[in-house]
Amino acid sequence: MILPGQTIGILGGGQLGRFLGLEARLMGFKTVVLDPTPDSPAAQVCDRHIQAAVDDSTAALELARLSDVVTLEWELIPAALLEKIEKVKPLFPSSKVIATISDRLVQKEFLKERGFPQTPFVPAANRQELEAATKTLGFPCVLKRRRHGYDGKGQLRLHSPADLPKAAPLLEAPCVLEALVSFDKEISVILAVGREGQTRAFPIAENVHRGGILHSTLAPASIPIPQSDPILALAEKVGRDLGHVGVMTVEMFVETGGRVLINEIAPRVHNSGHYTLGACATSQFEQHIRAVGGLPLGSTVVEGPVVMINLLGELWSDGEPRWDLLLAHPSVKLFLYGKAKAAPGRKMGHFLFIGDYPGGPLAEAERLYRGLLPVSAATAD
Repeated sequence: MILPGQTIGILGGGQLGRFLGLEARLMGFKTVVLDPTPDSPAAQVCDRHIQAAVDDSTAALELARLSDVVTLEWELIPAALLEKIEKVKPLFPSSKVIATISDRLVQKEFLKERGFPQTPFVPAANRQELEAATKTLGFPCVLKRRRHGYDGKGQLRLHSPADLPKAAPLLEAPCVLEALVSFDKEISVILAVGREGQTRAFPIAENVHRGGILHSTLAPASIPIPQSDPILALAEKVGRDLGHVGVMTVEMFVETGGRVLINEIAPRVHNSGHYTLGACATSQFEQHIRAVGGLPLGSTVVEGPVVMINLLGELWSDGEPRWDLLLAHPSVKLFLYGKAKAAPGRKMGHFLFIGDYPGGPLAEAERLYRGLLPVSAATAD
């Protein structure tokens, strides 16, 4: 068990690392972060910043020596490096978990071996294998890089054989082809697994993506309780079977008939769990610190209903957005990530709309979001 006054090492200095650092500071812990950016979001709030790439072995081992426990904000760190860290200090989640999850094909094979429901898939390492895979799965389908794909990057929808030539850039690295399923809802379960295997899940979140990037999250999701319990049990079984420690996210599809399929697993705190920061008794970030530190897990009671909306760089195209209009609403909480430069598709912050509202909280949150849009975008919308 680690206690306030001890040090948590964080591999990665983006916004997820920032909130881990902020919550750790509130709890009385010290933090050290490894990230190559001089003034990264996490570096702004942590006690010490080691400025180097997250796969820099020398720097990562220095972080481990300075820490009492080490964790990470994203899974795309070489498992071999994580194994070295484990020899110096406790690391959660483990290198074994990261090796399983960071490769989409390995992740899917793990789920398949244990009988978890998921979309049909076939490996595709080259054009010949891709053509064979499309004959197995049919069209439409989705080609995804096995590694380093996120926010819609490293993915391509194929609607017919005419789209196959477009796959050439993706096939420069190993891929996996997935059947495109028709679904009624995209949901995610944020849950924590403690060192002794105890689990605690947050309310199921319902997500909407635009251009492959998460736009909004509503929690609790509009799912009946009789259906919710099996969904939560499914996510908890994934965490136990993985041997995970810390917060993790299981993204799922709910088909029109009610069948649930696992889409992807993230072995870390997650964008769709941002609603917990400000709307739950324990945020996903505090819960992660509790789990990796060997502490009892906190309550996941939600104040809700709550809506989270991502704020992407496009909002800054005409200058700083009108925060005064947003913050004039008493049910809004605003979170900005401290990023110096806005760019299209870059996550710059998010806001929460907490509580019920005539017409529904999601509709009111969307209305407030449209008020932030640049004039040109608002007119087009």
